[in-house]
Amino acid sequence: QVQLVESGGDLVQSGGSLRLSCAASGFTISSYAMSWYRQAAGKERELVAYLSSVGGLTNYADSVKGRFTISRDNAKNTVFLQMNSLKPEDTAVYYCNALKRRPTRYDYWGQGTQVTVSS
Repeated sequence: QVQLVESGGDLVQSGGSLRLSCAASGFTISSYAMSWYRQAAGKERELVAYLSSVGGLTNYADSVKGRFTISRDNAKNTVFLQMNSLKPEDTAVYYCNALKRRPTRYDYWGQGTQVTVSS
């Protein structure tokens, strides 16, 4: 059974830090591009951070550059999002995504974890 399970979301004060985890089961993340998305209330889901399957290429939303870091531990089949200097506008449900395009497309999502940043 394929699963992505996020954890680490919490209520934190502005300026604080959180580390989100995304544990995968039923497949191996090493051949997948891994991403974190977020969706704030009343807004569309947006890409926060991307990590390629090969080469360790990363991409971040402008709003989180310099504050968030995505990483993976293939041995633990887990992806992380380190979030520092959190702001109230970072409040959202954060989702983990695993994507493989070739030879067959696979696209998996977690259930989300709530991050709330108080001012």
